[in-house]
Amino acid sequence: MEWIRNKFGLTTFQLKCIAIISMVVDHTGAVLFPGSMLFRYIGRIAFPIFCFLLVEGFIHTSDIRRYMARLLIFAFVSELPYDLAFRGTLLEFGYQNVFFTLFLGVVLMYVLQKAAEWPVKAIEVLLVMWLAEVLKTDYGSQGILLIAAFFLLHDRLWMKLAAGTAWCFIWNGAVQKYGALAMVPIALYNGERGRSMKYFFYAFYPLHLLLLYGIARWMI
Repeated sequence: MEWIRNKFGLTTFQLKCIAIISMVVDHTGAVLFPGSMLFRYIGRIAFPIFCFLLVEGFIHTSDIRRYMARLLIFAFVSELPYDLAFRGTLLEFGYQNVFFTLFLGVVLMYVLQKAAEWPVKAIEVLLVMWLAEVLKTDYGSQGILLIAAFFLLHDRLWMKLAAGTAWCFIWNGAVQKYGALAMVPIALYNGERGRSMKYFFYAFYPLHLLLLYGIARWMI
């Protein structure tokens, strides 16, 4: 495995590119071609990769508070484009965008890092899963569970890949099972950062949603 990773390894930047391309395909299908499931199948690999990168970002960040702040700021910035693209309305509280899920995931990792005993860790995971359901964030409690699995199994590659694969088949398996393909690029991660375009990736999310909303309105 090490030889394969050295030869075909993927950097953080390359994983982000794979994830956002998959995400754009997914959202294009959801907004413009809701009758075609092919777009959604391709898009299923995005979220597991983003969760994996979130864990890596948390582990390697030099300032956890700034990391949390960025996620929360872009969560609020992205909410209007999210509601416009997927709900067709300026502000709707039925579902919140994925940045809120990722923010809660970082909060969870922060408290898990402080907890020493497993009963405490389990309670913390369940509480943040419950909070994601209350706030109705994208992927909800299941998304938090995947982040927790990737974090707790960070140093155990094969167990982490197995947990990610199992999650894809258990949660909405009819569609999300295609997300198991994300374990391939995750397995190839070589630990290198690659090019740094941090704020581009943050800003891309609300901007591409606004673009899709504009195209959808033009097509009417």
